[in-house]
Amino acid sequence: MGVGLLGTAVSGLQAFQRSISVAGHNISNANTEGYTRQRVELGTRPPSFSGQGYIGNGVQIEGVERLFSQFAVDRLRDTSSSTSQYETLFQFSERVTNMLGDADAGLSAGLESFFDAVQTVADDPASISARQLLLSESDSLVARFQHLDSQLDSIGAEINGNLGNVVTEINDLSSAIADTNKNIADAAGQSSGEKPNDLLDKRDQLINRLSELVAVRTVEQDDGALNVFVGSGQSLVIGFLATPLQTVQNDFDSSRTEIAIASGGATAVITDNLTGGQLGAILGFRDQVLTPAQNSLGRIATSLAVDFNQQHRLGMDLDNAIGGDYFTVGSPLVAASAVNTGGATVSASFDTANIDALTTEDYTLGFDGAVWTLKRVSDDQAVAMSGTGAPADPFVADGLNIFVSAGALPGDRFRIQPTRTGSASTGLLVNNAREIAAASPLRVSEASNANGLPTNLGNAAFELQAVDSSFAPLTGGITFSYDAVGQQYNYTGDAVGSFAYDPATDRGASFTVAGISFTVTGTPADGDGFVFNGNANGSSDNGNALLLAGLQTAQTMEKGTTNFQGAYGQLIGQLGTQTRSAQITAEAQGALLAQAQQSRDEISGVNLDEEAANLLRFQQAYQAIAQVISVADSTFQTLINALGR
Repeated sequence: MGVGLLGTAVSGLQAFQRSISVAGHNISNANTEGYTRQRVELGTRPPSFSGQGYIGNGVQIEGVERLFSQFAVDRLRDTSSSTSQYETLFQFSERVTNMLGDADAGLSAGLESFFDAVQTVADDPASISARQLLLSESDSLVARFQHLDSQLDSIGAEINGNLGNVVTEINDLSSAIADTNKNIADAAGQSSGEKPNDLLDKRDQLINRLSELVAVRTVEQDDGALNVFVGSGQSLVIGFLATPLQTVQNDFDSSRTEIAIASGGATAVITDNLTGGQLGAILGFRDQVLTPAQNSLGRIATSLAVDFNQQHRLGMDLDNAIGGDYFTVGSPLVAASAVNTGGATVSASFDTANIDALTTEDYTLGFDGAVWTLKRVSDDQAVAMSGTGAPADPFVADGLNIFVSAGALPGDRFRIQPTRTGSASTGLLVNNAREIAAASPLRVSEASNANGLPTNLGNAAFELQAVDSSFAPLTGGITFSYDAVGQQYNYTGDAVGSFAYDPATDRGASFTVAGISFTVTGTPADGDGFVFNGNANGSSDNGNALLLAGLQTAQTMEKGTTNFQGAYGQLIGQLGTQTRSAQITAEAQGALLAQAQQSRDEISGVNLDEEAANLLRFQQAYQAIAQVISVADSTFQTLINALGR
């Protein structure tokens, strides 16, 4: 039996009253962030059959629908995460680039002033004021290295603090999402499955904020709860339960913060799996910008100190003493993993003969039970090593000597950071201007006749390499003469003896005589000779100072392809490229975010003009259906009156 005219009218009143209420709700939340506009879905009531056919019974409310597109929301969430990531990356990268690239405070000006002072000593090696200037500029260069390293360390400490803050915020949002999941499931259960739209908006807003901190993926459960995953599938929220992230210390470096998550009663480090958002940006900046920059700066400091020391030791100071080390040189950092089970120890030193092979990489040395393997941290690729690791035969790789002791067990690992503290460890050893070894301690010349003309017929050459602690100033010199039959050099004078030299096999070999190390190249003829003479009282000699000044342009880095300034220029260029790339990407992602936001708002945003039109339409419909009630009342009154007669 039909509900009648009055029932039909009442259904319309209820439907349009609810429509007006929802429109008012939309208008009230027009400026509420993350609000999704709603719409009352109407449908006809089941009709009633009469002899004349089916008669309609009015309207019924099917539900209140959110005008929502999952695709638009996912797109907004992804672009929001990428925009936040690259904006944060740009902000941090710009700080490092501006600091190291500063024309006055950066390293370039310090290197130039230092080598200018070396050249000043070469121009006037007997001048004490020139030597004092060199010491002053040396001290300034060391201070500049240490200051820049300190600034980078400060940024590293700031990074650790930011990681802790971001993780705390992520955990707060995760807990809020889990609580909202429960509220949504409870509300849906109380309403026989109807969706609590405002709670869904709240949850979406929480996930949107979470995506600005780290890239997330979501999967909806049957009960309406939303599971949230990060990294390579680590669960942040499952149903009503949130799993908090943790900050833990790195296995090798207690000052380095890592991100971990508890799973199955164990804590797993997931730092390398996290991407996107502020967290991904901070981790990416640390691994791709900050650490390489600090290593690069340390490599320049180490290479400069080693090369300058080697050349300085070849010279002689104003008091006829052989030069010593000019700068202090730090040692590579080696740290055992906190989870090692064996008792082996590992140490490392610089292979000074191949210092140009030094890189900006950090390494992991691992033992599998039989073989030691060296891998770069940046890409986990193996690095070729020679040697056995023993004290007399160390592993040699990338400008390093690596020594291992017995006692390693399978799975033991060690982190090697060759240049991380290179800048901080650099110091000045010479503090007396007279100790600057500007003069050459020896003079090497070809044998000559009474007229001073060279008599050698071959193309052999002697090149001085170093003098050691056993060297004593020469009084009469040392004369070398080649015996082609015996294929040896015989020498007399301040030292007497011989050494074999076969041009076919010994070309370029190093020899040591009376504490003097030198190389011999070329093919000598029988009787060809060379003379080492002392250079005592050579206060005006600038032979070694010229060689020290020549280090400014010498190709002593990157396997002999660039100099100190060139290596620093490469660092600044790389930083500038990374910073500019982050800026461009941030701007592009910002434009995409604006488009994604617009797409979402076109579907889900509140349009006040549209809502005003809806209000007018619903009001008119309400008034019209009210007239139906009036007609029903009139009809009923007429019927009553007719029956009353």
